[in-house]
Amino acid sequence: MSNRYGDSNLKIFTLNSNPALAKEIADIVGVDLGKSSVTRFSDGEIQINIEESIRGCDVYIIQSTSGPVNEHLMELLIMIDALKRASAKTINIVIPYYGYARQDRKARAREPITAKLVANLIETAGSTRVITLDMHAPQIQGFFDIPIDHLMGVPILGEYFLEKNLEDIVIVSPDHGGVTRARKLADKLKAPIAIIDKRRPRPNVAEVMNIVGNIEGKTAILIDDIIDTAGTITLAANALVENGAKEVFACCTHPVLSGPAIERIQNSKIKELVVTNSIAMPEEKRIDKLVELSVAPLISEAIIRVHEKQSVSLLFD
Repeated sequence: MSNRYGDSNLKIFTLNSNPALAKEIADIVGVDLGKSSVTRFSDGEIQINIEESIRGCDVYIIQSTSGPVNEHLMELLIMIDALKRASAKTINIVIPYYGYARQDRKARAREPITAKLVANLIETAGSTRVITLDMHAPQIQGFFDIPIDHLMGVPILGEYFLEKNLEDIVIVSPDHGGVTRARKLADKLKAPIAIIDKRRPRPNVAEVMNIVGNIEGKTAILIDDIIDTAGTITLAANALVENGAKEVFACCTHPVLSGPAIERIQNSKIKELVVTNSIAMPEEKRIDKLVELSVAPLISEAIIRVHEKQSVSLLFD
């Protein structure tokens, strides 16, 4: 196995959620992807085989827990168990997109907190560290009792918009919860912010209420962490144009884009939707409005810094 990185103890494995991203990360780090296979018993049970020795190695597994989320989560847990039993020195889980994060508190009586449940499962299986990107709520880091490096997608999105040299821009948060994220992008682009006062009567349903801030005649950039059914973001974009915005761009770190999302974006006032490859994008979702940026350089740098025991906080800016 060729190892251009120079340390044969660093190994990177991928599972089925995003092998293209894993390959890109391994290429940048300078190692070949580890050899493993994921097969199914006839009843659907997952069987994993690691096809090389990893005894005493620092292993990094790349796996987004994106749809089908339960399949990908079980693959990850079984892989952790396999690595633990094969005597890996450290088992570092790289989760570009952390699924089940939207249930991060009890908003109503008798609700689960799935973000904490998944953290418990990952830890109990035997993971020694987690590297993740733009969790739905930063406090989910506190659900883990192992080290967690929480990387940010805003610098990647911000660089893209800086290079576009747009004039008279305003950064818009589609709800109150995303104001901190919008503020980070606004600082990078040296732009003001606006907020959409939104009510959500039930999951995946949003109603736009008011726009707080000046958007008249400006180029609006909507930013969110996740775009799922695209109801919120397309309602927001249409409301911005109706209220005098010149044009609307939208961006997010995690393009879940389920159900009617692509159709909604295609028919909306959004000029361009900028996303990252934290979730693998099937060909049928690649519409002309969509621009995909890679998180591989950021994650690769984080892996190298963790492995060489250097500071990761430099990557947060």
